[in-house]
Amino acid sequence: MEVRTVVSQSPAAAADRLIAPGSNNGLLDVFRRRYLLSLIVRKEVGIRYRGSVLGWLWSYVKPLIQFLVFYFALGVFLRLNDSIEYYPIYLLSGITAVTFFNESFANATRSLVENSALIKKIYFPRQMFPVASTLVAAINTVPQIIVVLAIALFFGWTPSVLGIAALLLGLVIISLLATGLGLLFGAINVTFRDAQSFVEIIVMISVWASPVMYQWQMVASKVPDWLFQLYALNPITGAVELFHYGIWYTLNPESSQPLPSLWLHSAIALAVSVVILIIGEIVFRRLEGRFAQDL
Repeated sequence: MEVRTVVSQSPAAAADRLIAPGSNNGLLDVFRRRYLLSLIVRKEVGIRYRGSVLGWLWSYVKPLIQFLVFYFALGVFLRLNDSIEYYPIYLLSGITAVTFFNESFANATRSLVENSALIKKIYFPRQMFPVASTLVAAINTVPQIIVVLAIALFFGWTPSVLGIAALLLGLVIISLLATGLGLLFGAINVTFRDAQSFVEIIVMISVWASPVMYQWQMVASKVPDWLFQLYALNPITGAVELFHYGIWYTLNPESSQPLPSLWLHSAIALAVSVVILIIGEIVFRRLEGRFAQDL
């Protein structure tokens, strides 16, 4: 005969084990629920290519066509190859970094509003949606990077440990920055839809606020040193220059110069991105109690 022992708990001890409805650990809970996060990412990626015949091939075709347009329209016809060696690769590597930021930031800002029906029905960490937007943008960016590296290999690019490290660090900086800003503006956008329009302006300016279409020397020669330092401390500037360092600079090491103190500026850009992520998480958690009401 089996004897079971029942251990009773005092009301105070039982109360200590209770968790308030809707309480969470923020971003930590997002990665504890990795399976749910992967489902959301797969859904968003599937929607992107739903009904498409070529599917994933479009992710490789688009950057290749971009390169051909840049090579002939800008490099040959406008003769920009004469001023910047391998200008199409310089341009495409910088645009890849900025496109990753723009896509993840813009989609993260809209993610809560676009998933309002799900947010109002069940509870799980709301940070799941901005984080998923960044991961989806990263998945979409990988084929672009592969195409750029393949083109660079054709022109004589040689992989190096520092070059690959620069690319990875650039991706990390953009991921943290876009996620932090996405949390911040996504939370504000739930109540004030003007935030989405403000984000569109930031996205539009981001291409010109970093050395994508031009070289950093052009800025250094036109503005005071203190203003150039602010420009260089822009995390997007650091990420773009890391992409240039990883791909373009090795093609033309004699006549090209990386951003001064590139690794120091990159470390500062990483720290700034982490701070923005923390601020975005704090604001998000303060406002998320109103999401179901405002959506």
